[in-house]
Amino acid sequence: MKDCIIAPSVLSANFSNMAAAAADINASGAQWVHLDVMDGKFVPNLTFGPKMAQDLRPLSPLIFDVHLMVYEPEALIGEFARAGADYITFHTEAAVHSHRLLQSIHSLGKKAGISIVPSTPVSLIEELLPFVDLVLVMTVNPGFGGQTIIPECLEKVKKLKMLREKGNWPFLLSVDGGINETTASRAREAGVDVMVAGAAFFNAPDKSALVRRLKGHEA
Repeated sequence: MKDCIIAPSVLSANFSNMAAAAADINASGAQWVHLDVMDGKFVPNLTFGPKMAQDLRPLSPLIFDVHLMVYEPEALIGEFARAGADYITFHTEAAVHSHRLLQSIHSLGKKAGISIVPSTPVSLIEELLPFVDLVLVMTVNPGFGGQTIIPECLEKVKKLKMLREKGNWPFLLSVDGGINETTASRAREAGVDVMVAGAAFFNAPDKSALVRRLKGHEA
């Protein structure tokens, strides 16, 4: 079994010192940087816009994984593409024409992802699976960091893994919400490829050791 990709979320970083947050991620052995973009409407919180990604981009060689938790995500994909995003993921619940938006992201030379909240069934995105590079399963109700995982959401990962194998599609399976040393093993068993970790990462005194444990290695 290959190692999971670990994607620390800067949502849980100290916003007054994001350069230090980027340095911590770079040095930890994590492979991606996860950027949670919230509009205060689709989710009950506000975070940041494309300028944050643009300012962080020179500070990290890692993959930038932008997660748009916003209504009308089509209005932002161009700006985040120009800001240096590698993956751009949006919520199907927030978009009318999800397939068109996936095409738009690809046309910008970026990897396209689709995400679902805990109340959304896998069946809602099944028709989109041939066209995505990543499926992000929210394992908490989005909007805030530091929440407890909803374990039933991992059943969606198992369903998506079966559909991926049946269709022979190459998309990655990601989970976001409540990932820590205790829950990571359940996520790995469900078949995830990418784990987003926010509070667990930035609260860890030894971030490199945490990343190894999230991957299933001894620290």
